Amino acid sequence: MMAKRPNILLTGTPGVGKTTLGKELAAQTGLTYVNIGELANEGNLYDGYDEEYQCPVLDEDRVVDELDAKMVEGGVIVDYHGCDLFPERWFHIVVVLRTDNTQLYTRLEDRGYTGKKLQDNVQCEIFQTIYEEAMESYPEEIVHQLPSNTPEDLEKNLEQLIQWTEQWMKDHN
Repeated sequence: MMAKRPNILLTGTPGVGKTTLGKELAAQTGLTYVNIGELANEGNLYDGYDEEYQCPVLDEDRVVDELDAKMVEGGVIVDYHGCDLFPERWFHIVVVLRTDNTQLYTRLEDRGYTGKKLQDNVQCEIFQTIYEEAMESYPEEIVHQLPSNTPEDLEKNLEQLIQWTEQWMKDHN
């Protein structure tokens, strides 16, 4: 059965603006917003704790199992800083948000990131790690990079994704 509403993956390094964009996009399109971190917290979908990064380790299989039925129905915006754990069949578009390193450093510092966790996330952005992961995990034509530095970028990205969603629904219904 074909989904009547598209599934969107918002991905990128922590601090690039996925959650802000995802919540606003859901509010304006009626799609369901799912933050993987919150989903994992609510369902305790963890497989241990990473002492080095001071955070729980996601149980990826349980996350996928938890979301699968919802994804088949369609109309879901998924927000997560990784993307290779999700089945390719789930998404109609994959959006990788990108932020200038200096801004990202400040945003992460403001969140309390320090030391190795801060450095590794900024390096992840510099080396386009998430973008490369997305290009390896999904068909090239559905992967898009968008800048996420300013409130104007947020507005522009939101507008583009609303238009894309409306067009997708016209084309598939």
